[in-house]
Amino acid sequence: MIEVRQATVADGEGVGVVHAASWEAAYAQFFDESFAAEQIKSRLTRWHDRVASPEGLVVVAAVDGRVLAFSWSGPSSARPEFAEIHSFYGHPDGWGTGVAAALMSETLRRLRADGFAGVHLWTLRDTPQSRRFYTKSGFTETGATTTRDFGDGEPIAQIEYELKLN
Repeated sequence: MIEVRQATVADGEGVGVVHAASWEAAYAQFFDESFAAEQIKSRLTRWHDRVASPEGLVVVAAVDGRVLAFSWSGPSSARPEFAEIHSFYGHPDGWGTGVAAALMSETLRRLRADGFAGVHLWTLRDTPQSRRFYTKSGFTETGATTTRDFGDGEPIAQIEYELKLN
């Protein structure tokens, strides 16, 4: 059974493990090996404070008490009346199990209940698995693109997706 709920301080480590494992599986290929290793390691510990903060919404999906996916969202700084999903990651052990779909449903339900008119997110252009998932979840491409530098001086192309909530 999949349990989806707001994250607690006790989930910090589990969220970090999910972020590191997912990032390694989906993103490490885009970076130099040593830079990727640093990024993976940093993701293990960055969530403790974020989960404890009242800023934003962190939701987890767990099976048998093990966190297998998480989302982090909050008001969009760029689009009035919209929320932005800043992070949405699933552990590779949970891929294809329905954990991510359950997490997305609950994340969207909470954002709708909080009064947001819509939600948007950015994802790497060259990650077909995430793009398929967002499309399957009802998101559409907006046509907007940008680049993101993760800190190695090599910007990577991103595309924007959105979903109207009302």
